[in-house]
Amino acid sequence: MRRRLITGIAILLTGAALLLASCGSDGGDTPEEADKKETGAEEATQTPEAPTEDKEMTNDPKLLYMGHASIRIVTGEGKVIYIDPFAGDAYDLPADLILVTHAHSDHTALDLIKDRSDDCRVITQKEALKEKDFDLDYVKVKAVEAGNNKNHDIHECVGYVLTFSNGRKVYVSGDTSTTDQMSQLADEEIDYAFFCCDGVYNMDLDEAAECAELVGAKHNIPYHIVAADDPGHFDRQRAEKFNAPNKMILEPGEEIDIE
Repeated sequence: MRRRLITGIAILLTGAALLLASCGSDGGDTPEEADKKETGAEEATQTPEAPTEDKEMTNDPKLLYMGHASIRIVTGEGKVIYIDPFAGDAYDLPADLILVTHAHSDHTALDLIKDRSDDCRVITQKEALKEKDFDLDYVKVKAVEAGNNKNHDIHECVGYVLTFSNGRKVYVSGDTSTTDQMSQLADEEIDYAFFCCDGVYNMDLDEAAECAELVGAKHNIPYHIVAADDPGHFDRQRAEKFNAPNKMILEPGEEIDIE
């Protein structure tokens, strides 16, 4: 009788253990498993962070042709560059850099630029003929040959190649005729090139087109088309006769992106 009782109790205990094991597997997770599932759910519901913008990215420079040989450029960093100030009236932005190709009055009206930044730099042909290269944070400036036998001594004049932070390059010839260095400028892979072509104080349209062939820029722009005393500082019909490859005509007041 006693043995039967013990055996019955053992059977009951075994059944209870099996029942508990079954409930444990079907009715819930262990505390460790529950924590893992909760953490995973939180991670799944989190919204991924939006990529942050590169604060150092800059826009393309903007070039404003003001007439004659006068150009204003606002770099991608917001720096303002004036080249050969004389024509136009868009001198309201504070200057950070002023470039002068030579000493003639139709290229040196610096008094038009009333507002200048505290560290505004003025580079004339005098500094450019000595130093040649100027590396600023927002632009690299390289002085190149300019001049002719008419009115511009090659030892007193320069042109400029400007390289911007987006890699684009602009060449302004200054007052000149064909120079020995122009054939070398093809290696610069210039994007926008300005060629003077008034045919009075500088080379004419045909010679300017030949110079454009030498330089090989992606865009060739005629400027300094008429004499300085012309009230409009531009002649559209004459500009149309500039027979250069990749010709681009800009009229005074027209602005383009240097891209």
